[in-house]
Amino acid sequence: MSKDTTVMLGHGSGGSMMKRIIDEVFIEAYGSDELRRGDDAAVLAGLAPGERLAYSTDSFVVTPHFFPGGDIGRLAVCGTVNDVATSGAVPLYLSCAFILEEGFPMESLRRICQTMAEVAKEAGVRIVTGDTKVVNRGHGDGIYINTSGVGVLAPGVDLGGARCQPGDKVLVSGTLGDHGIAIMSCREGLSFQAAIESDAAPLNHLIAEVLAAAPNTRCFRDPTRGGIASTLNELSSQAGVDITIEEDAVPVKDAVLGACDMLGYDVMQVANEGKMVCVVPADEAEAALAAMRANRYGADAAIIGEVAEARPDRGPKVFLRTSFGGTRILDMLVGEQLPRIC
Repeated sequence: MSKDTTVMLGHGSGGSMMKRIIDEVFIEAYGSDELRRGDDAAVLAGLAPGERLAYSTDSFVVTPHFFPGGDIGRLAVCGTVNDVATSGAVPLYLSCAFILEEGFPMESLRRICQTMAEVAKEAGVRIVTGDTKVVNRGHGDGIYINTSGVGVLAPGVDLGGARCQPGDKVLVSGTLGDHGIAIMSCREGLSFQAAIESDAAPLNHLIAEVLAAAPNTRCFRDPTRGGIASTLNELSSQAGVDITIEEDAVPVKDAVLGACDMLGYDVMQVANEGKMVCVVPADEAEAALAAMRANRYGADAAIIGEVAEARPDRGPKVFLRTSFGGTRILDMLVGEQLPRIC
């Protein structure tokens, strides 16, 4: 057991501290089989024989509420749509709950709701129920949003991190770090020569197109808090395998890489909100890549690495083969790199 006695910002980072509070508090208290799988959405039996549903929930506390490339409402819809879609399900319905602070501008609320309606229409989902609470002035941060989503899985679709196998290829749907650096630059009032915008996007259609092209896909995972480093470590642990990625193959915009270098961030640990990691059998990797690149949100997709057997004398690991030819362990984010990112 850890020695944590109070909740800290790092417990929401998406890294090792967050994994610790999930394992030692939440799963310890009410860990169902579905929860213990560790995927982004739970797969549940439906009412009809053979019917399966995917269900996920997420809360959004980002500050500032409006940023280059989107706002908290766009994140709220995209985040839950993408979590449901990682299971291979077709997202259908969303719930939406608002926690508002007294004094929050009504015009800002209308703007956020309009964004949510537009993104939901693009994703092909409907917002069908919700809740509203208001807290006293000074006891919130303007607005928090929770969204939950439900989708339906087609027969035979069975995805999950535990399905990764040695020899599989690892793909990413586009450039990394865009969202985290956009939020940081907006929050800190920094400007860069090239504009950096959040990548927040609904990826359910991209996922469906990849599944059509590569039907034996093992899993999808969106590398949000903790970045791709935390995501790959989660997959490695679930499947008990090693994963090695090639630094030169990972797509990163020059402006984002420059910002990370200047600020001391590891781009592999920076949050994304419109990217998808995909693990597929080697013989379907090129088909999956082509499907990604044919989608508007996957133009910069790349094959970045592969899965291998873990050595029996140690646990599963994730490695980064650097552009200089060396190899280093790619760890999960430990503390809080940039709080309140989504």
